[in-house]
Amino acid sequence: MEKRLIKPEDLFELKSVTDPQYSPDGKKCVFVLTEMLEGKNDYASNLYIIDIENSGEPKQWTYGENRNQSPRWSPDGTELAFVSNRNGKNQIFVLDAAGGEAKQVTDFKNGASDPVWSPDGKKIACSVSLKPDEDLFEKAEEKKDDKKLEPFVAIEMKYKSDAAGFWDGKYKQIVIVSVIDGEAELVAKGEMDSHLQCWAPDGKSLVLSADESPERDFSFKSDLWILDIQSGVKTKLTNGKGYFGDAVFSPDGKHIGYTGHEREFENATLSQLYILSLETGHVQCLTENMDILVGDAVAADFQQGAHSPGLIWGEDSESLYFLATDQGSTVLYFATLNGEVYPTLLNQQHVYGYTLDRKNQRMIAAISNPVLPGELFQLEATTGEIKQLTSVNEKFLASITLAQPEQISFEASDGTPLHGWIMKPARYEVGKKYPLILEVHGGPHAMYANSYFNEFQVLAAAGYGVLYINPRGSHGYGQQFVNAVRGDYGGGDYQDVMDAVDYALQNYDFIDKNRLGVTGGSYGGFMTNWIVGHTDKFKAAVTQRSISNWISFYGVSDIGYYFTEWQIKADLSDLETLWKHSPLAYVDQITTPLLILHSEKDYRCPIEQAEQLFIALKRQGKETKFIRFPESNHELSRSGKPNLRLSRLAAIVDWFDLHL
Repeated sequence: MEKRLIKPEDLFELKSVTDPQYSPDGKKCVFVLTEMLEGKNDYASNLYIIDIENSGEPKQWTYGENRNQSPRWSPDGTELAFVSNRNGKNQIFVLDAAGGEAKQVTDFKNGASDPVWSPDGKKIACSVSLKPDEDLFEKAEEKKDDKKLEPFVAIEMKYKSDAAGFWDGKYKQIVIVSVIDGEAELVAKGEMDSHLQCWAPDGKSLVLSADESPERDFSFKSDLWILDIQSGVKTKLTNGKGYFGDAVFSPDGKHIGYTGHEREFENATLSQLYILSLETGHVQCLTENMDILVGDAVAADFQQGAHSPGLIWGEDSESLYFLATDQGSTVLYFATLNGEVYPTLLNQQHVYGYTLDRKNQRMIAAISNPVLPGELFQLEATTGEIKQLTSVNEKFLASITLAQPEQISFEASDGTPLHGWIMKPARYEVGKKYPLILEVHGGPHAMYANSYFNEFQVLAAAGYGVLYINPRGSHGYGQQFVNAVRGDYGGGDYQDVMDAVDYALQNYDFIDKNRLGVTGGSYGGFMTNWIVGHTDKFKAAVTQRSISNWISFYGVSDIGYYFTEWQIKADLSDLETLWKHSPLAYVDQITTPLLILHSEKDYRCPIEQAEQLFIALKRQGKETKFIRFPESNHELSRSGKPNLRLSRLAAIVDWFDLHL
């Protein structure tokens, strides 16, 4: 039986596996499986468990059409805490590992998240959101259809965010809850956000991150603090100069490992791995001689709720593991306190989560590659032996044909080494000519990778070749490379993607040079707009959640004023520079038919950016179409309503089909 090609609606068939967690004895692993609910036009996440010792098939542990996530084992492995919205808001529940019904342990008005067990297993620390004068235990008011509308008053520049909408006056606070009787104590409060990191092995203190600067609008720091639970006294652990997180105590309590940087290159700065000795106060940077980003910066569009743990200590308190973004892959590294650092899993793939069985020196990693949406694999750290544990998408993948990309490496016009991929159509035939789509990622500080990208596969199935590279500004190729785009939007980065197209045309004879298309989202949308305003090489373009005007972006985006200053290196006192880098300034040069896709509630790149571009093009009689997605934000393509994600994919394919 011939395999069929993938379609946009196959998103409903694919399942996402994330957040693996070994039990303390290493005999079991729990993980989260997320799938789309076609009838409800929503997502469901449930917990599954694998019996590692008996090589068993994964068994479903929670049920229902809601979101069950963030599973965390108690220290003795007899219970499992997790977050669920089964009763409305996210609350923390606990399951007995032997089975039975889940017990709800929090019932806070605004919900709870991020459970962290105390070392004795009797309490759970968690995060809540509260206004300064709000009672933790106050019951939520019932929703009324005739609720009175109130005006919103903004007094700070950071008054909205794409993820949370308009700021409602709540701050992130930390609560400790008794698992036995549900008694709760607010231990970190105040008019600042406190982010829970970890619990000290002796159970007497917590590590949190917070920015205590009184001027929130112009502060972009995150310091680590240790909080003595009994006295409430906080002690700052970092120097007040940077952005730090992912803090974890070593098992013996002598060290804290954490990641971060001192913003030397603003948001283009590579994160490093640090070790703080609590005995001496000495801070060691284990990655100072490695020109890589610690963490996962991969741009992808499929995984739901992926969780990267930062770093995980070994049982000896002398060694640890961490992920790094490097050359189109995420690499799992092993490090020791005496300065050894080397890769333990170096395949060309995307590791988007992992967990460590300390006693047996083995790991379970969540891994994706261009033709594998994502599964769990067990890795023996000492031998390198790897074994697949889940096959949640096996049946679906067996029925379809996916395109396998080929890696390419070449030099830009100025000699800069560049790296990317080219994907032939899924049913490529030798000797035939095919249209090619150039894809540009967002960020710009992200990285295309050896990972599954559903949009690319849908285009390949529709008969298109797909070209995607990591232009300067991307992570994965060192500090100088990622910083090179700042102040030069539309310069070297534009030349990189155009050089990539020229390279593809010179080296792949299946490409029809008269049928080229381009698309991208966010920064990739900016670049799409810029490209069509500077060349007529492309016969069709689709711009998604884009930037067209840096002058208005400065004031309307949730990150506008500081992102613009960091990236364009100009503010409203330098309108000439902002306009010079704005695609809207070159709209009279656009001849490429342009489809504009944008979400109504996108606060990162607000929809007025698309409106300006659309009206300017229409006023000049250019060929364009504008599609607006209701009740959606900047994350539409990754986690938006399923039906709108399908509509978006279909619109992209239809536009290219019409013009190419």
